[in-house]
Amino acid sequence: MTHASPSQSGSSTVPCTRCQFFSYFLYLGTFGFGGPIALAGYMQRDLVEKHRWISKEDYVDGLALAQLAPGPLAAQLAMYLGYVRAGVFGATAVSLVFILPSFLMVLGISWLYTRFGGLPWMQALFYGIGAAVIGIIVRAAYKLTKLTLGKDILLWVIFVVLGCATAVTQTEIIGLFLGAGVVTLLAKTFPWRGATGAKALAFVPWMGSAAAGEMAPATAARILGFFAKAGAMVFGSGLAIVPFLYGGVVREYHWLTERQFMDAVAVAMITPGPVVITVAFIGYLVRGFWGATLAAIGVFLPVYLFVVIPSPWFKKHGKNPQLNAFVKGVTAAATGAIAGACVILAQRAISDIPTALIALVTLAVLIKWKISEPWLIASAALAGVCLFRG
Repeated sequence: MTHASPSQSGSSTVPCTRCQFFSYFLYLGTFGFGGPIALAGYMQRDLVEKHRWISKEDYVDGLALAQLAPGPLAAQLAMYLGYVRAGVFGATAVSLVFILPSFLMVLGISWLYTRFGGLPWMQALFYGIGAAVIGIIVRAAYKLTKLTLGKDILLWVIFVVLGCATAVTQTEIIGLFLGAGVVTLLAKTFPWRGATGAKALAFVPWMGSAAAGEMAPATAARILGFFAKAGAMVFGSGLAIVPFLYGGVVREYHWLTERQFMDAVAVAMITPGPVVITVAFIGYLVRGFWGATLAAIGVFLPVYLFVVIPSPWFKKHGKNPQLNAFVKGVTAAATGAIAGACVILAQRAISDIPTALIALVTLAVLIKWKISEPWLIASAALAGVCLFRG
């Protein structure tokens, strides 16, 4: 027996077994390339239109929750649909089967990387892949900008401020994220307080970049805590986690070098499933298998809780204008942070004319044709092998 939500009971959905439903997400987690927007599109096509296991109303509600609450969009939407079909058990099962395939793939890549990372051929692969990743992130940032900002001047101001702040400080400024949400809430829901909202932004604390220092001990509690905090700061796209991770693992804790971090982002691009699975690669480099496991648990636990806990409440209050205004501001800030991260990462990945050309060609191909990222990554890896000089 499957659990049906109230909105399903009177709709034209088709019954399915739990085994069928969970098998679909196992398949999607194994072969679902293309990023969060593509994964969300696959779910709409397959679950709503093709199989009719999920009603359109429940899908739209899940998409709205995924956009409003912190967490990578695709993973959160998948968990919500699992909750619709089988309650907390469904959300938990979908979480496991959707995330596990890419987690295991990342573990395998991590082992190869640590075992052969010093070999010239492995360096050559990531020489090309790192440059291609810049093109992919720039394209994603552009698409997110069109999707989230529109022609709203306030959201564009927030975008520019966060982009510049991220690029200059080379870390995410959490105070500015919250300030962006508050200012947008005041401006959108209380127009007469717009001036107060603008003043509020000026008093949000600016946090400077972390000072260089010794590597912080990678204790289990510190790994779990840091990645849980990272998972709670992702809005909309999994790529929003990139600047936050960079500020922590490279600049604050010094767990990874800048080159290793770029490789971690590249690994996220060449594996299916949620982009934030890159944390497993980082955790593996820091503390082996258990580091990867703790990092994955940490980053997905807030996502899971943000689905299971507020889902009943969201049915009643999801269209609250104050809540929507706050999230719009935070999402604009996250988009700006991604743009700032493009600047930071490009400074590391683009070191010469060949890497600049790889990045530009990747961006041009993505703009002109709908080509899957793994094919671009594979082509960039081949180009890296041919052009790498050591």
